[in-house]
Amino acid sequence: MEISAKFVHTNLIARDWKKMADFYQAVFGCVPVPPERNLSGPDISKAAGIEHAHIRGMHLLLPGWGSEGPTLEIFSYHPEMDGLKPAVNRPGFGHIAFQVEDVRKATDAILAAGGAAVGEVVEVQVGEKFVTFAYVADPEGNILEVQSWSGHSISQDH
Repeated sequence: MEISAKFVHTNLIARDWKKMADFYQAVFGCVPVPPERNLSGPDISKAAGIEHAHIRGMHLLLPGWGSEGPTLEIFSYHPEMDGLKPAVNRPGFGHIAFQVEDVRKATDAILAAGGAAVGEVVEVQVGEKFVTFAYVADPEGNILEVQSWSGHSISQDH
Protein backbone atom coordinates (compact mmCIF):
# COMPACT_ATOMS: atom_id res chain seq x y z
CA MET A 1 0.00 0.00 0.00
CA GLU A 2 1.49 3.34 -1.06
CA ILE A 3 0.99 6.34 1.22
CA SER A 4 1.06 10.02 0.30
CA ALA A 5 4.40 11.41 1.52
CA LYS A 6 6.72 14.40 1.24
CA PHE A 7 10.40 14.32 2.25
CA VAL A 8 10.92 16.66 5.22
CA HIS A 9 14.34 16.24 6.88
CA THR A 10 17.36 14.08 7.58
CA ASN A 11 18.51 13.80 11.18
CA LEU A 12 22.16 13.92 12.20
CA ILE A 13 23.06 13.02 15.80
CA ALA A 14 26.04 15.10 16.89
CA ARG A 15 28.25 15.14 19.95
CA ASP A 16 28.23 18.97 19.73
CA TRP A 17 25.19 20.14 17.78
CA LYS A 18 26.21 23.82 17.83
CA LYS A 19 29.65 23.10 16.35
CA MET A 20 28.08 20.93 13.63
CA ALA A 21 25.40 23.53 12.84
CA ASP A 22 28.13 26.17 12.50
CA PHE A 23 30.07 23.89 10.11
CA TYR A 24 27.10 23.26 7.78
CA GLN A 25 26.20 26.96 7.76
CA ALA A 26 29.77 28.09 7.06
CA VAL A 27 30.63 25.53 4.38
CA PHE A 28 27.33 24.87 2.57
CA GLY A 29 25.30 28.01 3.35
CA CYS A 30 22.61 26.15 5.29
CA VAL A 31 20.19 28.50 7.04
CA PRO A 32 18.79 28.01 10.58
CA VAL A 33 15.06 27.35 10.85
CA PRO A 34 13.94 28.54 14.31
CA PRO A 35 13.20 27.63 16.98
CA GLU A 36 16.13 25.75 18.48
CA ARG A 37 14.95 22.53 20.08
CA ASN A 38 15.33 21.75 23.79
CA LEU A 39 13.08 18.75 24.34
CA SER A 40 12.72 16.45 27.34
CA GLY A 41 10.07 14.83 29.49
CA PRO A 42 8.01 11.65 29.48
CA ASP A 43 6.70 12.01 25.90
CA ILE A 44 10.21 12.56 24.46
CA SER A 45 11.48 9.54 26.41
CA LYS A 46 8.56 7.44 25.12
CA ALA A 47 9.09 8.56 21.51
CA ALA A 48 12.85 7.93 21.60
CA GLY A 49 12.61 4.72 23.63
CA ILE A 50 15.32 6.16 25.92
CA GLU A 51 14.81 6.81 29.63
CA HIS A 52 15.32 10.46 30.60
CA ALA A 53 15.98 11.49 26.98
CA HIS A 54 16.97 15.11 26.45
CA ILE A 55 17.31 16.41 22.89
CA ARG A 56 18.93 19.72 21.94
CA GLY A 57 19.53 21.09 18.47
CA MET A 58 18.14 22.82 15.43
CA HIS A 59 16.99 22.46 11.84
CA LEU A 60 19.02 23.91 8.96
CA LEU A 61 17.43 24.63 5.61
CA LEU A 62 19.41 22.81 2.94
CA PRO A 63 20.76 24.93 0.05
CA GLY A 64 19.11 25.06 -3.35
CA TRP A 65 15.49 24.38 -2.39
CA GLY A 66 14.08 27.70 -1.17
CA SER A 67 12.38 28.49 2.12
CA GLU A 68 10.10 25.43 2.02
CA GLY A 69 12.85 22.91 1.25
CA PRO A 70 13.97 19.96 3.32
CA THR A 71 16.15 20.46 6.37
CA LEU A 72 19.11 18.86 8.08
CA GLU A 73 18.04 18.28 11.67
CA ILE A 74 21.11 18.34 13.94
CA PHE A 75 20.48 17.02 17.44
CA SER A 76 22.53 16.06 20.47
CA TYR A 77 21.04 13.49 22.83
CA HIS A 78 21.52 12.95 26.51
CA PRO A 79 22.28 10.27 27.40
CA GLU A 80 24.72 9.85 24.51
CA MET A 81 25.67 6.47 23.07
CA ASP A 82 29.04 5.62 21.56
CA GLY A 83 28.78 5.09 17.81
CA LEU A 84 30.66 3.15 15.21
CA LYS A 85 33.08 5.04 13.01
CA PRO A 86 31.21 6.12 9.85
CA ALA A 87 32.24 4.28 6.69
CA VAL A 88 31.19 4.65 3.06
CA ASN A 89 30.29 0.94 2.83
CA ARG A 90 28.56 0.42 6.21
CA PRO A 91 24.92 -0.77 5.85
CA GLY A 92 22.36 1.91 6.65
CA PHE A 93 22.50 5.58 5.74
CA GLY A 94 25.97 6.15 4.30
CA HIS A 95 26.32 9.84 3.47
CA ILE A 96 24.58 13.04 2.46
CA ALA A 97 25.48 14.69 -0.83
CA PHE A 98 25.80 18.29 -1.94
CA GLN A 99 26.05 19.46 -5.54
CA VAL A 100 28.80 22.09 -5.85
CA GLU A 101 30.36 24.09 -8.68
CA ASP A 102 33.92 22.94 -8.00
CA VAL A 103 34.57 19.71 -6.09
CA ARG A 104 38.22 20.53 -5.33
CA LYS A 105 37.34 23.96 -3.91
CA ALA A 106 34.49 22.45 -1.87
CA THR A 107 36.83 19.77 -0.53
CA ASP A 108 39.39 22.43 0.42
CA ALA A 109 36.66 24.44 2.21
CA ILE A 110 35.52 21.36 4.14
CA LEU A 111 39.09 20.57 5.21
CA ALA A 112 39.68 24.21 6.24
CA ALA A 113 36.50 24.13 8.37
CA GLY A 114 37.66 21.09 10.35
CA GLY A 115 36.52 18.25 8.09
CA ALA A 116 38.65 15.42 6.74
CA ALA A 117 39.30 13.64 3.45
CA VAL A 118 37.91 10.12 3.11
CA GLY A 119 39.12 9.42 -0.43
CA GLU A 120 40.31 11.35 -3.45
CA VAL A 121 38.55 13.56 -6.00
CA VAL A 122 37.65 11.42 -9.02
CA GLU A 123 35.71 11.72 -12.26
CA VAL A 124 33.58 8.94 -13.74
CA GLN A 125 31.30 8.72 -16.73
CA VAL A 126 27.67 7.91 -15.99
CA GLY A 127 25.77 7.38 -19.21
CA GLU A 128 26.43 10.42 -21.39
CA LYS A 129 27.45 12.68 -18.48
CA PHE A 130 30.46 12.94 -16.23
CA VAL A 131 30.42 13.35 -12.46
CA THR A 132 33.34 14.65 -10.46
CA PHE A 133 33.01 13.74 -6.80
CA ALA A 134 34.76 13.13 -3.52
CA TYR A 135 33.86 11.63 -0.17
CA VAL A 136 34.83 13.82 2.77
CA ALA A 137 33.83 13.97 6.42
CA ASP A 138 32.44 16.71 8.62
CA PRO A 139 34.22 17.54 11.91
CA GLU A 140 32.55 14.60 13.70
CA GLY A 141 33.40 12.09 10.96
CA ASN A 142 30.01 11.90 9.23
CA ILE A 143 30.51 11.23 5.54
CA LEU A 144 29.57 13.79 2.90
CA GLU A 145 29.75 13.57 -0.87
CA VAL A 146 30.46 16.69 -2.88
CA GLN A 147 29.67 16.32 -6.57
CA SER A 148 29.54 18.23 -9.84
CA TRP A 149 27.95 17.01 -13.08
CA SER A 150 29.02 17.98 -16.60
CA GLY A 151 28.30 17.07 -20.19
CA HIS A 152 32.01 16.58 -20.85
CA SER A 153 35.08 15.29 -19.05
CA ILE A 154 36.95 17.85 -16.98
CA SER A 155 40.17 16.11 -17.99
CA GLN A 156 39.42 17.37 -21.54
CA ASP A 157 39.52 20.93 -20.14
CA HIS A 158 43.20 20.64 -19.18
